Amino acid sequence: MKKYLTAAALATFATGAQAQDVTLQLKWVTQAQFAGYYVAQAKGFYEEEGLNVTIKPGGPDIAPTQVIAGGGADVVVEWMPAALAAREKGLPLVNIAQPFKSSGMMLTCLAESGITTPADFADKTLGVWFFGNEYPFLSWMSQLNLKTDGSAGGVTVLKQGFNVDPLLQKQAACISTMTYNEYWQVIDAGIAESDLITFKYQDQGVATMEDGLYVLEENLADPAFEEKMVKFVRASMKGWKYAEENADEAAMIVLENDETGAQTESHQKRMMSEVAKLTAGSNGALDPADYERTVASLLSPGSDPVISKAPEGAWTHAISDKALQ
Repeated sequence: MKKYLTAAALATFATGAQAQDVTLQLKWVTQAQFAGYYVAQAKGFYEEEGLNVTIKPGGPDIAPTQVIAGGGADVVVEWMPAALAAREKGLPLVNIAQPFKSSGMMLTCLAESGITTPADFADKTLGVWFFGNEYPFLSWMSQLNLKTDGSAGGVTVLKQGFNVDPLLQKQAACISTMTYNEYWQVIDAGIAESDLITFKYQDQGVATMEDGLYVLEENLADPAFEEKMVKFVRASMKGWKYAEENADEAAMIVLENDETGAQTESHQKRMMSEVAKLTAGSNGALDPADYERTVASLLSPGSDPVISKAPEGAWTHAISDKALQ
C-alpha cells in the first residue's frame, strides 16, 4: 500500500496540486471482498482524481460504525442492516453508493441431514451469525412460520462464530456462509460439494444489502466533502469494474496489500471470481427497490426487528449521480 501512496504523493508534488485525503474503513480484513478499492489505488484511479486514499482493514474487533463515529474514517464499508440500526440509534449514516448488487449470504447444509427444501429446517439446528447479520435469517424463518426458540416444530439457533466448525463437527445441520468465503472453507476442509446443499438468501427473497459505502449525513452538507466523495465513488467504481474484468490480477493486488500474510493466492482468486458475480450489474447507485426490500425484511413481524420504523434520509443518489456523469 505504501508504494502506491508514495506514487500518488510524487505525482501530486509534480503537478503542484494538493491531494485530498480520504480514509476508508473496511468491514473485514484485507481480502478480495474489497478488491475494487485496492485496485483503484494500485491502478492510479484515486490518484487521477487527486485523492490520497488510506484503506484501513477491519477485523472481528473493529466495527466500522464505531470507527466513523469516532472520526477515524471519512467513509466506511458496511452492511445495510448495521447501518440502519446505527442510524436509528443516533448515528446518521447515509448510503452514498452500493457497489454490491446481490447478496452473497446463504445457509450451507449437510445433505445427510435430510434437508432438501427450507421446509425441512423444522426441528434442525442452524448456525447463524449475529451482530446484525441475524435479521434476514429471522425474517426468513418468520416467513416460513418457523419459531427460532428451539421449540418443537421450530429451529434451534446456534450463535455461529467466524468459522465453519459447527458444520464440520456436526453441531448444526446448516451454517451461515458467504458464497465467496466460508462455503469454500467447508470445501477445503474435505467435504465434497455433492455432500452439501445451499440456500441463497438472494434466491429466497430475504436478502439484505451488503457492502455499501456510508458517510455521516452532516458531512454531506459540506460542498468540499461532497466533491471529494464524488471523486472517491467514481474512482472506486472504476476499480470495481476493472476487478470484475481482471479477476486474477485484482486478487494479486489484494495479496500485495495483505500485511498479515494470512491470505493465499488460490483462495483470493476464487473469492474474487465469486465477488465479481455480486458486484455485476451495479454502476454504484443504490437501487431503491433493493433498499425497500432490505427495510421490509428488517421490519418483518415475527422477529425482534433491528429497526422500529422505516428510516428517512438513509440513502442518497446525490454522490453517485455526479460520479456517473
